[in-house]
Amino acid sequence: MFVYTKQYGLGTEEEDIFVRWLSVLSNMADQLYYPCEHVAWAADAKVLQVDSAGWWTLSTALWILSLLLGAIRSLWTALKLRQKLRSPTGTFTSELPRSKRRAMEAKMWSEVLTLLSNLADLANAVHWLPPGLLWAGRFPPWLVGLMGTISSLLSMYQAARASSTAEADSS
Repeated sequence: MFVYTKQYGLGTEEEDIFVRWLSVLSNMADQLYYPCEHVAWAADAKVLQVDSAGWWTLSTALWILSLLLGAIRSLWTALKLRQKLRSPTGTFTSELPRSKRRAMEAKMWSEVLTLLSNLADLANAVHWLPPGLLWAGRFPPWLVGLMGTISSLLSMYQAARASSTAEADSS
């Protein structure tokens, strides 16, 4: 995660300023999440003599923030791509080569799948907050498992699709 964040930096390569700052904030939340989770784990394992509950809550809140920012970023990107693909004047999309149009459609659907995956994870993340916050602690075990399974299947599908697309492009 650190290497990715360092590589992304402040997102100066990003065309959309809104996506850029959502990504930077998400990277910051991710960078803070991991140390908090490790402190919480170390406290539970009695490696550190601190109360783990606050650290677990903080790491879960950072996880939720990252998921929310990622969901907003994916929704924004998908809507922007949809808008470009459905340009009412037709000037933009009619001039695009078919391969470019298909690539934009694939990117749009990838963002939709990422959005759905983030929302499934978000539902679970809120469940793990302390009781009394939103629906924290109210999911039955089967629903927690279902949300995790949905998120995992969507991520695996995207990884497999990206791999097959990369293989097709290199051929």
